[in-house]
Amino acid sequence: MTIVIFIIVLGILILVHEWGHFIAAKKSGLIVEEFGFGFPPKLFSFKKNGTIYSINLLPLGGFVKILGENGEQIDNPNSFSSKSVGIRSLITISGVAMNFLLAVFLLAIGFYIGLPQIIDNNNEGMAKNIKNQIVAINADSPAEKAGLKIGDALKYIKIGEKNEDITDIEAFQNIINDNRGETTAIFVQRNSDIIEITVAPRINPPKGEGALGIAMAKTGIISYPWYKSIWFGAKASFFVTWEIIKGFGNLIKNLVVSGEIPRDITGPVGIMSLTSQAANLGFVYLLQFVALISLNLTVLNLMPFPALDGGRLLFFGIEKIKGGKVNPKIENAVHSMGLILILILFILITYRDILRLRL
Repeated sequence: MTIVIFIIVLGILILVHEWGHFIAAKKSGLIVEEFGFGFPPKLFSFKKNGTIYSINLLPLGGFVKILGENGEQIDNPNSFSSKSVGIRSLITISGVAMNFLLAVFLLAIGFYIGLPQIIDNNNEGMAKNIKNQIVAINADSPAEKAGLKIGDALKYIKIGEKNEDITDIEAFQNIINDNRGETTAIFVQRNSDIIEITVAPRINPPKGEGALGIAMAKTGIISYPWYKSIWFGAKASFFVTWEIIKGFGNLIKNLVVSGEIPRDITGPVGIMSLTSQAANLGFVYLLQFVALISLNLTVLNLMPFPALDGGRLLFFGIEKIKGGKVNPKIENAVHSMGLILILILFILITYRDILRLRL
């Protein structure tokens, strides 16, 4: 079931992104040769209004093949290469724009039916199902190794023969810090089950991490009228996008300075695991998770790196500045090298994700 949900989620994200490119190209009068879901080899296809629609074997992406996108047929008014920098930029950016709008739409639905939110004095009276939840888990931490999961609601902790209710997060943190190095039983609610997790808090945790390696928050379900939900969906999308941009900045910094991929970065295998966790928590959590992934794709694709939409926008900028097109052979070679680097990074992250699952 996890694989099915993951493929559906991935399919929605890909189709929305590629549909953005597709509709912008069609509206600009271009010939779209193929709209493909997945990467070849081809499994199934049909042709309608001059465009081939295909389903391919590898469901980890998609593509829209536009006439002249590689610099050919510049004299054909229906080719990508014949259009102005502005039109080509609009077509290129339409994919990420659709991913952003998808996130706004999903979060607006979530705010309407009720999304889990951090509870404070301002909204506590509006919240239902208030609980102390785990909202983040550090990689390779005692919590991850013991089997704690994001979304687990902390119920009580066993100290000796006594069970202490976890009604206050700060009090729980103090108990954990007082019992560093000692095996401790924590009881959490996962869906409708109460589960006992045995874990030993670290004596000397890494900088920025706690003894267990978790972040906790008091959460509750809050719903809003539809007109407020749309505004909150847009507001949350802009806020999360900015946080993701800062996160990618730190990722690039770590890669340049240390040459290491941060432990919290995950690929398709890790995302599939997280998708399963979100689905197990409930529909609204899955909705929120898909919106988050869509915003991640928005930022990732806008990065000025070859083979990504942002890399193509970079070449359009160079073209505008120099007053003429960049040699198509050079541009295509740069994008090909960028794609190879992305695939290498993809393989390394996937390999690490598989090792984590095995452990």
